[in-house]
Amino acid sequence: MDAADPLEQQLADFRAYLATERRASSLTVATYLRDLDALRAYCLEHDLPRDAGALKTGSLRAFLASDFEGRSAATMARKVSAVKAFYRYLEKRGRIRENPAATLQRPRVRKPLPEFVTVEDALRVVVAPSGSQGRAQDDVRAETLALRDRAILELLYSSGARVSELAGLSLHSLELSAGRARVFGKGQKERLVPLGPESVLSLQAYLQRRADLVDRDGQQDAQALFLGRFGTRLSARQVQNVVKRYGEVGAGRPDLHPHTLRHTCATHLLDAGADLRSIQELLGHASLGTTQRYTHVTTDRMMTTYDRAHPLARARRGALRDDLGPESGDD
Repeated sequence: MDAADPLEQQLADFRAYLATERRASSLTVATYLRDLDALRAYCLEHDLPRDAGALKTGSLRAFLASDFEGRSAATMARKVSAVKAFYRYLEKRGRIRENPAATLQRPRVRKPLPEFVTVEDALRVVVAPSGSQGRAQDDVRAETLALRDRAILELLYSSGARVSELAGLSLHSLELSAGRARVFGKGQKERLVPLGPESVLSLQAYLQRRADLVDRDGQQDAQALFLGRFGTRLSARQVQNVVKRYGEVGAGRPDLHPHTLRHTCATHLLDAGADLRSIQELLGHASLGTTQRYTHVTTDRMMTTYDRAHPLARARRGALRDDLGPESGDD
């Protein structure tokens, strides 16, 4: 490290802190450090002090403003978060006396409501692989893959697990007799997720045939729960492809994503009367505010149903049409 460039060492230490103490995901570490490396490059370009403790609030604001054009509010909010997290770390370590990032404000980001599918479409999706078995009786491996795919879809919908959590499951993660699985979420936080009866049955059926998925030498990953055709652990991207394929087959949704099934699980539980705290624990949300987004989804659905079905709502729409006249109907 260059002795004249303390910022380089400060960023290296922050990287190690995120990866070890905070146990942040590799994606989070890479994203934060990319934003902070841009700060260091800005300091070099504008002849600013190459020491986080010597930078002023105005310099940090100028850096963020220099990268504002063409950026979304979400991107800028992330950059501000990276800078603020870096300076909080330095402050806690006693490496700066004042925190110039303390007054930085993140732009307001409007989060879209969680996307979900209906109960009927969710059920069509999870049973779609069953049709693949009958067409592949002469292909043992294809039968096993269909059983695997059914188990994947059942688990995603019943547990609300993230795709990365599902891909990371190992055989020892399952507690089928108790109807649950142990997953590692963001920050490698461990939690238990429930498995519905159908999910348990589909997993048992797949596990009976899991040995069919091997490479040319008859070898396979001894720990991974979900295997690819040749016995290696299934990646998150491969799981996404499974969901897209059966999303199109079962519900005409080739854009279906595992996260949509996660949202669907939470929305359907809330519709059925589950409380927010339970759903928060199920999904592994750090903040209840994140979980509360689902209440907006169900409220919107409730109002749509009310307006479509309630006699008073129908009467109100009829009166409105009378007031507006005959040319105000739907196009």
